[in-house]
Amino acid sequence: MKTDPSRLRQNTVSWLTLFAASGTLICCALPILFVTLGLGAAVAAVTSAVPFLVTLALHKTWAFAGSGLMLLASGWLLYRPGRACPSDPELGRLCERAQRWNRRIHGVSAAIWGIGFFAAYLALPIRIWLGV
Repeated sequence: MKTDPSRLRQNTVSWLTLFAASGTLICCALPILFVTLGLGAAVAAVTSAVPFLVTLALHKTWAFAGSGLMLLASGWLLYRPGRACPSDPELGRLCERAQRWNRRIHGVSAAIWGIGFFAAYLALPIRIWLGV
């Protein structure tokens, strides 16, 4: 069975988007959550064991911009007009299944990106504004 290059490209973009969105969660949202919960020593231990996280956190604007663009590209590939599955019953069933999984991956990626964005850019200003 031959694989359609556009479906392969869409699957690749979906997985890369999930990976990039997870990177924003790991660099920014989880450390903030851990420090908020009083686990600052755990964050210090992890960043000393994995120093790349510090570099990622220093360049979080680029990380969020890149993953956001990938999320937009993935959404466009997934929901663009004129998408249709093959009329062959077997290929059509496989196509629908792939689209269902791609939508799930895209939804999880968008949620992860949103949580990371909230934690990295909005949580502290909201907390200051509320006076907490």
